[in-house]
Amino acid sequence: MKDDDIAIKVNGVSKAFKLPHEKQNSVKGLFVNMFRGKRTFERQQVLKDISFDIKKGEFFGIVGRNGSGKSTLLKLMAGIYTPDKGHIQVNGKLTPFIELGVGFNPELTGRENVFLNGALLGFNRKEMEAMYDEIVAFAELESFMDQKLKNYSSGMQVRLAFSIAIRANTDILVLDEVLAVGDEAFQRKCFAYFAKLKQEKKTVILVTHSMDNVTRFCDRAMMLDRGAISSIGSVKKVSDTYILSNMTSTKDTRESVANKTNVNNEFADCRISVRNQSKKTKKVFSKTDEDKIIYIDTSLTVKKDINRPSFLSVIIKNSNGQAVMRTASEDFKVYDNVFKSHKKGDKVSMSLAIQNIFGEGEYYVAVSFKSIDRSEVYIESLDKSTFSIEGLGVNGYSLRPDIKMEIIKNE
Repeated sequence: MKDDDIAIKVNGVSKAFKLPHEKQNSVKGLFVNMFRGKRTFERQQVLKDISFDIKKGEFFGIVGRNGSGKSTLLKLMAGIYTPDKGHIQVNGKLTPFIELGVGFNPELTGRENVFLNGALLGFNRKEMEAMYDEIVAFAELESFMDQKLKNYSSGMQVRLAFSIAIRANTDILVLDEVLAVGDEAFQRKCFAYFAKLKQEKKTVILVTHSMDNVTRFCDRAMMLDRGAISSIGSVKKVSDTYILSNMTSTKDTRESVANKTNVNNEFADCRISVRNQSKKTKKVFSKTDEDKIIYIDTSLTVKKDINRPSFLSVIIKNSNGQAVMRTASEDFKVYDNVFKSHKKGDKVSMSLAIQNIFGEGEYYVAVSFKSIDRSEVYIESLDKSTFSIEGLGVNGYSLRPDIKMEIIKNE
């Protein structure tokens, strides 16, 4: 990759922090510890020899479990921290949106904080006055701007901060869990804004725990695990790695999940098959009458007693890893009788008859078996059962329903 095409280059970066063993919560504690001799520290290695490039105009996702080093990496890229080893090259102006409330004063009103935060982004007062109404409208806080920020909820604060940040004329935008505290209406605005950024070929780094958001917007992704890169490349590749890392099963269970059509773990075995109307198992479907309906069969064999309500879901994803369809037993209100509880040895089968309106290309079938409250994950498959659609002649779209068109011209 040419240097002119690179927005951010991270080369051999490592970062560690010293954590003191003795806590000093008072002047007395500080005074006493002065006479105890040298303080002891524990060295926490947060990032270990990280190297990767982000291309200009790329929507790049960063995922990882809590404590994997994501926030530290962002602060290094934003220049808030300096690396202990290695270097980071940023080509262009970078605007970080990393932590809620950074640059805000809780004792000032929302209006005053808009101008304060705008100044930190490099805007003068006249520029902020010109965009003030748009900022407030986007944040939907017209009735609260004269209240002190300390009276705002966390959601209100993040809406205001994000609305200010997106006004910056920047080359690179860094967003850390911006949607985590936003309500549904705010998230829809963010999605529209992200779509605009993609159209404008802006460089965006999105850090999130939501694989749906990663597959929806990102061109590539990277996963951090305990300070190192565990996966980087296509969104689907990283998504599979991330799902595995969040499973509560053992190492042997994780290895068995890699099987293409069988998913086995300590709670249940699962088999997935895809067939057409003639009950023939198929991998490639066309638009013939025989293939108008796609059947997806899922069969479970319970290996341990499960004494809580559960549900079984099926998600179909396209070749980019983006979910194009989801359905679940809970949607049909069947958990009271079938999924209320399970005994060892119980067998449950679910067959879906799905209208074949899929566009050409490859599709992946993912199956989940969880408790209704989502606190227990019994099965989480990794999109290994596949089928493809051929022979449509036009590509580029996920779904192709039958369409009738009528055009009337009045002169």
